[in-house]
Amino acid sequence: MAITETKTKYGQVHGVQKDGYTVFRGVPYAKPPVGEKRFCPPEEPACWEGVYKADHFGCVCPQTEHEPDSFYGKEFYLDPEFGMNQSEDCLYLNIWTPANAADEKLPVAFWIHGGAFMHGFSHESEFDGAAYCERGVILVTINYRLGAFGFLAHPWLSEESGVGRSGNYAILDQIAALKWVKENIAAFGGDPENITVFGQSAGCMSVQTLVSSPLTENWISKAIFQSAGGYDTGLNRDMPLSEAETIGQEFVELTGAKTLEELRAIPAEKIVELQEEFGRVNPSRMLSFVPNIDNHLLTCGYNDAVTEGKIKDIPYMLGSTADDIGVFPEMKEKGEHGGIYKGCINWSLALEKLGRKPAYVYYFTRALLGDDAGAFHSSELWYMFGTLGRSWRPKTEGDYALSKEMMDDWTNFMKTGNPNAEGKDDWKPCTKDDPYVQVLDVRK
Repeated sequence: MAITETKTKYGQVHGVQKDGYTVFRGVPYAKPPVGEKRFCPPEEPACWEGVYKADHFGCVCPQTEHEPDSFYGKEFYLDPEFGMNQSEDCLYLNIWTPANAADEKLPVAFWIHGGAFMHGFSHESEFDGAAYCERGVILVTINYRLGAFGFLAHPWLSEESGVGRSGNYAILDQIAALKWVKENIAAFGGDPENITVFGQSAGCMSVQTLVSSPLTENWISKAIFQSAGGYDTGLNRDMPLSEAETIGQEFVELTGAKTLEELRAIPAEKIVELQEEFGRVNPSRMLSFVPNIDNHLLTCGYNDAVTEGKIKDIPYMLGSTADDIGVFPEMKEKGEHGGIYKGCINWSLALEKLGRKPAYVYYFTRALLGDDAGAFHSSELWYMFGTLGRSWRPKTEGDYALSKEMMDDWTNFMKTGNPNAEGKDDWKPCTKDDPYVQVLDVRK
């Protein structure tokens, strides 16, 4: 029986029934972080009366939009159907649940979008849960705060907090959303004991942060890192709170605000403009709004969390693309791999050294048709979400077959912790004796 209306901890919610699934769009998982709540940790949402109509996607965090003729603008943001209304009131999630969800406790896939912690949103054209529902998996996608809204640390804010820390609001948003799912997903047919957290690029860095944090307790049963996570990748940045506060002071000086009250009164669109100016004036600050080590969310650096065994002891799957960040033509000509590729293998070997199960590692090498960008950073998203039909690019039967294969791999892992179908063992774990990497490409 299809679930079109159900009761959450906060009230009744009604979704939109589709062919084979129901989608609940724009469900609030925290109070709007506006006014005095700007630059504060998220707060539990208020209960509502009556039925909440979850029939449209929520607003997205204020951000600079990609130009239509830019590479990623053309790739993912051209379709007006997936446009975005911007607002600081952006803490919403979406749930796609199969028609038969009421009869089962289904695995849950919790997706965190990328975008350099500055861009992106939960309902981009490449994201959709229909293919996951076909395979008996519930998909949840979330919005979270970005840029300064999500990461600004400052001595004013650390003092105001009463606990001597600030920043990390974006990751705390993600944790609030994960807690919401843990507490409410059973009402949508999901198994709160089987939640796979996965993400790509900055979303992947977020996932690695979540599995490295004590704040997520035992809420994560599996994790997938796509194009940013691993051990010693060269991408993750261990930023002490003190450094984050220094960056925050520089940013606040640029705003001209003399008090917290003045800072919170600056219009959101002006904050976005100032973020862009901040990076232009000082290129070293271009990507400076990131998680900080505050001895609360994070107690140590990313690599140390691995070597000290502070990461979650759960199944992992992780990988990169052939033309990912940090991969250059001269490297490929020599047969060399980038830091993310190596970092994925390093992660699995580190797990093995800790006496844990090694990870499943992949390498997406399909050079997408339509230009010479190859298997670029983010190119796998169309395939593992089953949304190739929304892409402007030419496709072959092989592309659709690869997409089906990847969706099966991803959802098999979400169900069992193993990407192989039952009775198969083609995709082997990556071990010291056999550092196996599954190549994902069209069949020749």
